[in-house]
Amino acid sequence: MKKITKIEGNLANSFIKPKTRVVAYSRVSTDSNEQLVSLQAQKAHYETYIKANPEWVYAGLYYDEGISGTKKENRSDLLRMLSDCETGRIDLIITKSISRFARNTTDCLEMVRKLIGLGVHIYFEKENINTGSMESELMLSILSGLAESESISISENSKWAIQRRFQNGTFKISYPPYGYQNIGSQMIVNPKQAEVVKYIFAEVLSGKGTQKIADDLNQKGIPSKRGGRWTATTIRGILTNEKYTGDVILQKTYTDSHFNRHTNYGEKDMYLVENHHEAIISHEDFEAVDAVLNQRAKEKGIEKRNSKYLNRYAFSSKIICSECGGTFKRRIHSSGPRKYIAWCCSKHISNITECSMQFIRDEDIKTAFVTMMNKLIFGQKFILRPLLNGLRNQNNAASFRRIEELETKIENNME
Repeated sequence: MKKITKIEGNLANSFIKPKTRVVAYSRVSTDSNEQLVSLQAQKAHYETYIKANPEWVYAGLYYDEGISGTKKENRSDLLRMLSDCETGRIDLIITKSISRFARNTTDCLEMVRKLIGLGVHIYFEKENINTGSMESELMLSILSGLAESESISISENSKWAIQRRFQNGTFKISYPPYGYQNIGSQMIVNPKQAEVVKYIFAEVLSGKGTQKIADDLNQKGIPSKRGGRWTATTIRGILTNEKYTGDVILQKTYTDSHFNRHTNYGEKDMYLVENHHEAIISHEDFEAVDAVLNQRAKEKGIEKRNSKYLNRYAFSSKIICSECGGTFKRRIHSSGPRKYIAWCCSKHISNITECSMQFIRDEDIKTAFVTMMNKLIFGQKFILRPLLNGLRNQNNAASFRRIEELETKIENNME
């Protein structure tokens, strides 16, 4: 006969619950002094508010300064908070409102669902919504949709105001190029940097290439605008910037309805403001440099807004580095008086510590290519003909149906 013994539970221990680990998330969309003061006030408020609840333990504050709420990918502290939730360090998040958390409905619902799946809930103070006790996502969807609409409305109003400033010439360049600095509402020449700009233009007119100029500036220890190293791309950006002539072209880029930035190739109006500020380079020198760059591009077969090296050499953009995945570039090496052509990994050229791949001589690559082609021709009965027949026998109708199915699924996913 079975014997059953009841083991009494300890009622005292059943009431001992671990404290809820609570964090706060805050965000300001601009980095102005007023907003940063507001951020400091929010920090103090949440720390006091959380510590005042005996069932909670203060687990930190996450905040983003000067960041728009339209895309979560741009907000480093929000992503760090989500990562801490995944590692089980957070139980509850408190934030001021849905618009502070996310102004994109898709992002908001995606993050809420993900956090609920992790057992982490969010409390939105303004809307008085706690995702832990929320019966459905309907109200959250509506409110986050309103927040997104508000963001779009603010964006459109800002665009309208900027357009007016473009038209009357009062738009302020918020980030002046190398050689200038903002003092009050004026863009003033920085004498020390202006000398470097003049040097760059003079070197191009004397026949030097952009990469050689960048190397010279790096050897001299002259920092770039952001304090880093000079590159050929940075030099080209200076040589093609009309602001050095004292003129400004406004709206060279624009933002679409999904808050993605694009280069303006004529989709939007542009505005030329002449004599906007003091010039560093004369119009004659600027046009002469432009002619030099266009001539070099023409000689190299480079077209604007096109793949630069697509048709320049037979192997351009076709040799891939097995170590880093970069493309190989054609270079001329010299061994004493003798010169030869070699192909090198572009990443290895720029930084030898990032890729250790050695160069390959041009004749070796051509020999390997010819050998491969000869093998394919010799084995065409076993390789090329079966491949060709297989391609011919493919059911095109079935392929098109499959493509239509995939396009339909993509449209459904987007909706």
